[in-house]
Amino acid sequence: MSRTGKQPVSIEGVTVSIDGSRVSAKGAKGELSVELLDLVNIEQNDGELVLKPANDSKKALVNWGTSRSLVQNIVTGVRDGFSKKLVISGVGYRAGMQGNDLKLTLGFSHDVIYQVPEGIRIQTPQPTEIIVSGIDKQQVGQVAANIREYRKPEPYKGKGVRYEDEFIFRKEGKKK
Repeated sequence: MSRTGKQPVSIEGVTVSIDGSRVSAKGAKGELSVELLDLVNIEQNDGELVLKPANDSKKALVNWGTSRSLVQNIVTGVRDGFSKKLVISGVGYRAGMQGNDLKLTLGFSHDVIYQVPEGIRIQTPQPTEIIVSGIDKQQVGQVAANIREYRKPEPYKGKGVRYEDEFIFRKEGKKK
């Protein structure tokens, strides 16, 4: 039995519509929808969504918790939104917005220009901080991973782009 799947999804402040296996949520931040498998049934009870497996097959039980998480993510996204914070460390490494694009100076011979995709908002409150926000959790995480990919943190000095809560295992380096 899925512990995640058993929990109901609270839909306070969000308008949810169920059309067969398609669940749509509309809230203050926007509108999202997700297509669920036919192996999971969804029903709306006073202020919450309850998901149950359609049968006792292993595939239905496996997809039960995943479907519940997908529904929870769209409800949370349209209500509150998601954000990830990236921190840049290194001498001369910085970021800034240039129109609608993110300009990164990461020690290359050229600046890296990252075009911000539709539905994502990027802020740079300081030259060493990047805040990626949006309503789609998967897209926010992917954009943050793409930015981090330009210069991953290295283990000797810790220079590079890292997530705010990421721990970089440091190595000692050469000794004479």
